[in-house]
Amino acid sequence: MTSPATVATWAISGIATAGVIGRPWRWPEWIWAVAGAALLVALGLLPWTSAETAILKGLDVYLFLTGMMLLSETARIHGVFDWVAASAVQHARGSGDRLFALVYVTGVVVTTFLSNDATAVVLTPAVFAVARKAGAHPLPLLLACALVANAASFMLPISNPANLVLYGGHMPSLGPWLASFALPSIAAITLTYGALRAIERYEIASATASCVSRQPLASGGILALAGIVLTALLLLWVSALDIPLGLPTALAGATVALGVSALRRQSPLPLIRDVSWGVLPLVAGLFVLVGALDRTGMIGMVTSGLHHAASHSEAGAAIAGTSLAFASNLINNLPAGLIAGTAVGQAHPPRLVIDGLLIGVDLGPNLSVTGSLATILWLQAIRREGEDVSFWRFLKVGLVVMPISLAAALAIRLALG
Repeated sequence: MTSPATVATWAISGIATAGVIGRPWRWPEWIWAVAGAALLVALGLLPWTSAETAILKGLDVYLFLTGMMLLSETARIHGVFDWVAASAVQHARGSGDRLFALVYVTGVVVTTFLSNDATAVVLTPAVFAVARKAGAHPLPLLLACALVANAASFMLPISNPANLVLYGGHMPSLGPWLASFALPSIAAITLTYGALRAIERYEIASATASCVSRQPLASGGILALAGIVLTALLLLWVSALDIPLGLPTALAGATVALGVSALRRQSPLPLIRDVSWGVLPLVAGLFVLVGALDRTGMIGMVTSGLHHAASHSEAGAAIAGTSLAFASNLINNLPAGLIAGTAVGQAHPPRLVIDGLLIGVDLGPNLSVTGSLATILWLQAIRREGEDVSFWRFLKVGLVVMPISLAAALAIRLALG
């Protein structure tokens, strides 16, 4: 029989998650996550020491996001997004289809080499500027950012922080990784593009501006753009050395922000003030919520399920990946990945099962706006620009896009053996 404490923990976690998604009374997302975490501690459902441990587990993620947000804000205020927007519009030459393809391919590159969170934080504002300059319907282009951020997030180990969490710091080297995931990733990226293009075909097909003015980047913009490129190279290098990504990313973002400000003889304080710092308590709150769910016995149940999956390797991998894909939309894929990663460390299932879990935790979030941290960051980014996408609007697209890409990626991975 389920205990009252377990029921209360699930209820508070569910309400907090719903608050993050729906933002009742237009309160920021982080307030709901933090309030839920604080209530769990205040009611004695989670000891303070356990909450503190859960918060500290996210240190690498906080540092990573800090670096990315500093890079994004530096690029924004120094005109990089406007320059990228004008370049994309010029290359599209009035074609909505070509503009959509350009945005999608750019999203694949950014996600692959900078992570899905970077696509949400860095690329999304640039794409909104693209839509504004081109006079295009913004929603298909913005949805492309959200969906490709998850679809391309297992091309490389660094493409999604959840990848690092799931393998518990013991990542496969690049060669075996590509052997396992290159073809499934290409299939997911291609099918996601095709499905989204078909769903949004009427809005995409609309004519766009074919000629807009493009001012050359000033020195600050050039340095900001160079900083983003160098950060991508840095992340590839530190990933190859099996070094956590958070601190290098934070140092890179701070160096670029302070360096560009110094070059332009500007105070960095306005830049720092405009960063969406609420993301950090939001993530910390999510870590506390999953810490509380852990105390309800969830990880024990997941571990038991992985033991069963290990005895039916191929079918078990498909079932485990599919289950985690849908579970990610209930509690977000970062907490879901943490739970699965802990269970993997206890159950030691075959590599095929772990790979199935990784595909599920990366692709599953394309079902709904609750699915991944990247999607929540994306939602914050578009709301900052005055746009919004409701839960149901996203779900209508996700119900088509996610299942076909997930099924294809899992099938190809199983076929590879």
